[in-house]
Amino acid sequence: MGVVLDDVTRRLLDGKNFATVATVNPDGGPQASVVWILRDGDTVLFSAISTRRKVLNLTRDPRISLTVFDTANPYQSVEIRGTAELSGDPGKSLSRALSQKYLGEDPPPEPDELTRVVVRVIPLRVNAFSA
Repeated sequence: MGVVLDDVTRRLLDGKNFATVATVNPDGGPQASVVWILRDGDTVLFSAISTRRKVLNLTRDPRISLTVFDTANPYQSVEIRGTAELSGDPGKSLSRALSQKYLGEDPPPEPDELTRVVVRVIPLRVNAFSA
């Protein structure tokens, strides 16, 4: 069971703020990438192409950390540590929802053979910072 997100964290996640996602490479080193996010209750979702390193890492080791800072006030941020659950997204509906959130339009079409997954981050620890 994950932790309950407070209202400040929810607002930060609901804004057009980017997240930096960190996963663990096979050699134990970090792998980081920037993603668009969507909050679903007390979990955080992002879309990824199934062959990307972060997805391969999460398939092997579901530990994940994501950091989000407020683009309007970079001194307000949150780090969420938890585990990731992967599921298919054959209709690519999450990538459409994310594009609508961040750009206000549908994304350009992708080749049918490009497989996307939904990564659901279950928060186990939340560290908020505000100055």
